[in-house]
Amino acid sequence: MTVGRYAPSPSGRMHLGNLCCCLLAWLSAKSRGGRVVLRIEDLDAARCPRAFADLLEADLAWLGLSADEGGSRGGPHAPYYQSECAALYRHAFDRLAEQGLLYPCFCTRSQLHAASAPHRSDGQVIYPGTCRGLTPAQAAEKARVRPPAWRVRVPDEEIGFVDGHLGPYRENLAADCGDFFVRRADGVFAYQLAVVVDDARMGVTEVVRGADLLSSTPRQLWLYRVLGLEPPAFCHLPLLLAPDGRRLSKRDGDVSLEHLQARYTPEQIIGRLAYVCGLQKAPDPRTPAELADEFRWDKVPRQDIRLPEGLF
Repeated sequence: MTVGRYAPSPSGRMHLGNLCCCLLAWLSAKSRGGRVVLRIEDLDAARCPRAFADLLEADLAWLGLSADEGGSRGGPHAPYYQSECAALYRHAFDRLAEQGLLYPCFCTRSQLHAASAPHRSDGQVIYPGTCRGLTPAQAAEKARVRPPAWRVRVPDEEIGFVDGHLGPYRENLAADCGDFFVRRADGVFAYQLAVVVDDARMGVTEVVRGADLLSSTPRQLWLYRVLGLEPPAFCHLPLLLAPDGRRLSKRDGDVSLEHLQARYTPEQIIGRLAYVCGLQKAPDPRTPAELADEFRWDKVPRQDIRLPEGLF
């Protein structure tokens, strides 16, 4: 059985980009008779209060996108809130340490973003390995000044996969990614580690998420391998852009559900999203259940989608 999931971060009200991802994840699983898990990605608990998580869950229910397990509903794979999973992440962290794959990193943010540091084409920094060769004595001396973050040593190896929507993708971990964080200096475990642990233990077989996370997939596939876990299939969807081409953002307050609820019914919101995603030829009101039988990934655009002016 297909087990899909949505894993929103409750740092504010959902906007249309978040809703689009939830809708396609739900439809992809349900069109094959599958189940959907709701996981709350509140690793940074200070930025993600439980009140926002509860509101997010209520919003999904209002739209007809309730999950089969997870969130406050609970289920057989609890906990579903990442803020409650530190012991699980610690176990995976320790397994990486036992393999000699971890080392402390004392680099500051300004050092990481210095002009001399290598950058990817999308602007992300490729870690140059500054702290990789520190001796235990050198690390202990630096730790007296500031607590370290922890990075994982990646091999000089190309990792590829076939995305269920965007097709083949591959990266060389050393050249295109570099050693990446698995725990921050404040002790919070990093997204890359947490998402692998959670998807594996929850039995997720298909991950549907935005194309902005496509480049995370090779490093996550490598983590699945070194941790001895079974990876899911992946489908990355195009990003939803504002009519002027800007990426939708919670911080900018773009087309948030808070404002949409005052102007549209759930069926109108779902119907308009289905229209821009190529699932129907007109923005007619629909429920997710009405769309499920007709869902196919080949209807969904592969390029980023700019919202038509005046649609919402």
